[in-house]
Formats: sequence, structure tokens, C-alpha cells
Amino acid sequence: MHTASPPAAATALVIGGGVAGMSAALSLSEAGTRVHLIDSDPDWKVYGAGITITGPTLRVMRRLGILDRVLAEGWTADGLLVCDAQGAVISEISTSAQALQGLPGAGGIMRPTLHRLLAERVRARDITVTLGVSVTSLEPGAPVRVTFSDGQEGSYDIAVGADGIFSQTREMLFPGFGGPRYVGQICWRLMTARHPSITRRTYFLGGPMKVGMNPVSPDEMYMFLLEPRAEPERLADAELPDRLAQLMAPYGGIIAEVRDGLGPDSRIVVRPLETIVLPDPWHCDGVVLIGDASHATTPQLASGAGMAMEDGVVLGECIAAAPDIGSALDAFMARRYDRCRLVVENSLRLGQLERTGATPLEQIHVVERALERLNEAY
Repeated sequence: MHTASPPAAATALVIGGGVAGMSAALSLSEAGTRVHLIDSDPDWKVYGAGITITGPTLRVMRRLGILDRVLAEGWTADGLLVCDAQGAVISEISTSAQALQGLPGAGGIMRPTLHRLLAERVRARDITVTLGVSVTSLEPGAPVRVTFSDGQEGSYDIAVGADGIFSQTREMLFPGFGGPRYVGQICWRLMTARHPSITRRTYFLGGPMKVGMNPVSPDEMYMFLLEPRAEPERLADAELPDRLAQLMAPYGGIIAEVRDGLGPDSRIVVRPLETIVLPDPWHCDGVVLIGDASHATTPQLASGAGMAMEDGVVLGECIAAAPDIGSALDAFMARRYDRCRLVVENSLRLGQLERTGATPLEQIHVVERALERLNEAY
């Protein structure tokens, strides 16, 4: 009788219970690895507004077993609509090439909803989840030795740093590399009732700022507005509605309708856009960084969550196929580095075009070329 070889990693620690970490935990568990997932938040919550989903992101959601729930609780549609600042249609970008194996080409979902769907999958698997703890010391090697904030210690064949753009694991693994870089834009996000005419991802270009709207459910949509600003600015929550209304003032059509509905109860999230890209490799002696810990992108290509989920899936596949940890992580880098760098560089390129007032056509061409590349297998 044939006996399958054990995976290269029999035990894994996943540091961070966000999209990247949960995807890695699921994929590693599927590969036969005993997984311990930790998150510093004792309530395991996620904050934020809606996120846009591309066709390739829907593909990896199917691989993770959450696609049916995403289709039921989110929103999907084909094609991207590009309008001018007054709402007149400029162009329509087809996503039919992204409709991989019958999938829709694009969509949207609430970030807390996506978090919940992945967490339910993790809870249903034989994955140990410890909340309210972090890593205080990490010693790469064979095995990787870890001390936790509650005083416990552990040894693992592999440790996965999935603890976000301000990753402490990255600081431990590559001290002195530095933190994320502000890119000169503030992202305003507004959650609101879905406007009847917003049935797919819609961009408004040609105004002083890029604005977009996307449904995240039959009843809700989110709007984003990218404000160019030399330095980040902190505003009190009470100031946000009036300030956003001022930024939306030059726009007409649907944007003007949404602006008129702003008030004290409006759900507004404001964040500076920051990025970081580690050089190859993202691993050292059994410790690997994935997701925003290694390649945090800005949102112009709507692929941050997708790249994070792909990282997790590919890591599990490489661990299952390789004879040892080093070979697995080399294979992981060979599959991930250029693809993730493509997303970051093209997103930054789009941000530069937005800040310098490039024509909508120039921006559309960058989006179309990038989406064609992302449609390729990960």
C-alpha cells in the first residue's frame, strides 16, 4: 500500500488572524500540517468598510471554500464602468476574461463579512486558535522557537508572519528594514445605501480626485475618494461628514446625491495610503512573511485581499509538495514575488497618475493591462 509522504512542515505557527493568516491556516491544514493560529485581538474582530473583489480574487475564494457564501452575502457583477465627474459614461472595461471557469468578473463584500466567513472555516477545521496573545521573541531555525506574550513557549517547523502592514514579525525577522511609506493620498471610505444605478464597480475620473462606488450587498455599497495630500491629517470623527462633503463638492450626478445624504450618522473611515514591499526573499530559516507584512499595496487595483489569500493558498501548496522547508519557501517566492510586485507597482503608478491629473484614458490603460496579467494563474 502506498503511504503519502508527510508534508515538509508538520507544525506551523500562523501569526495574525486576518485574511492572509486565515487563508494560510486553512491551506496548511489541508496539506496535513498541524496549525496554531494566534491573534493579538481577544475578540478577533476586523474593522473597515467594504472591499472590491476582482475575478482572480473570486477564484481564490472558491479555492478556500467560501465562494458560495460570498456570492450569497456579497455582490458580484461583470464589467467596470468609468464615468466623468458628472456621471456621464466614458468607458466600460470588460471583465469577461476574468470570468474564470464561470465566475463573475468582479464584485464587493463587507470586510467584516469576509472575515467572518473565513473564521467560520477555520473554526470548522482542526486548527488551534489562541486569541489575545502575540509573539514577544522569535528565533528562526529548525525548529523555530517562539515565546508568547502570556509567557508560553513553542517550537514549530515553520512560522508564518501574517500580522499586517505594521508587522512585528517583520521587525524581528528583518530588523532595520523600516516601516511602510506614505504615498501622498488619503483614502476616504463611506458605507451607505446602494444607489439603484450602482450595479457594478463604477469609477468617476476627470475630477480633482478619483472617486469610486461598488455594491457590497443588494442593499449596501461603499464609496471611496482618494484625496491627494502631502502629509496625512488627523480629523475628529465629528468633522468627517462636512470635510467629505467639501471634497465631493465638484462632482455631480450620483456623487452629488450621495453627498446630500451625508450627516452625523454617516459611516466614514479615513486612512492614509501606505505601502511596503520587501525584496526577495520574504523568508529566513523557517519564518516567512505573507500578505501586507511583505507586500502591502494601495487599493487602486482592488487586489490587496486577493493577493493575501493567494499567498496563503500557495504557501500550503508549496509546503505539501516540497521535501523540506527551505525548498518550499523558495518555491513560494518563485510563484509569488513577481505577481505581488506587479500589483503594488501598478497600484502606485495609478496613484501617481491620479495625483498628477492624468487623463482617464491613461488610467484605464493601466487598469486593463494589470487585470489581464492578474487573470493568469497564481
